[in-house]
Amino acid sequence: MIKKQDAIYATPLNEIIDFQFDERVADVFPDMIQRSVPGYGMMISTIGILAAKYAQAGSQCYDLGGSLGAVSLAMRQRICQADCEIIAVDNSAAMIERARELLERDNASIVPVKMVCADLQDVSIENASVVVMNLTLQFIPLVERLDLITRIYQGLKPGGILILSEKIAFEQPDRQQLQDELQLDFKRANGYSNLEISQKRTALENVMIPETLACHQQRLQAAGFAFSELWFQCFNFASLVAIK
Repeated sequence: MIKKQDAIYATPLNEIIDFQFDERVADVFPDMIQRSVPGYGMMISTIGILAAKYAQAGSQCYDLGGSLGAVSLAMRQRICQADCEIIAVDNSAAMIERARELLERDNASIVPVKMVCADLQDVSIENASVVVMNLTLQFIPLVERLDLITRIYQGLKPGGILILSEKIAFEQPDRQQLQDELQLDFKRANGYSNLEISQKRTALENVMIPETLACHQQRLQAAGFAFSELWFQCFNFASLVAIK
């Protein structure tokens, strides 16, 4: 599959609608995510390593907000435990369709992947040893986040993990400014124009709400997790692992 270049916001738009994971985004998502999220490739590959370490035989591994299936593919290629199943959930039919095509081309693993087109908040988490939310929680309304994380905790087996990757905010204004500038520099270095950056930021501002690292850690603790650890950060993107 040829990776198409993201040019969704390359020309001036008369009206900028809220960002959606629609057909246009699905078509260019691999290019968009690589050029927008610093360290994305390392996050994906390491999630596969973490999944292999904590996946339990006879359990389910969830990829919540799976988009094009990069996390599911990384888990599938690493997990060696017997009788594991990966359940990949996304509410975008366009994303699910393309993810299914990509996963069907992977013949390196026998771990089955079940694709579910649904709101992840409507999906039961059961018999889980690994749950991944990779850049997903930030699109869930703030008031609904604790209930979702609590439900994930309850669906995890003892010793199971939640991997939570997010764009994070910073309490100190000077740190926030620095991290914002660094990400903007990253995008410009990857070929995005100031117009593209500005228009996409406007499209995202009502649908993606970042929180501080402390907020995420406090929520994980409130949901029941006794332990969480920051294992990755590059500029204003970070990933935590929480163990039940």
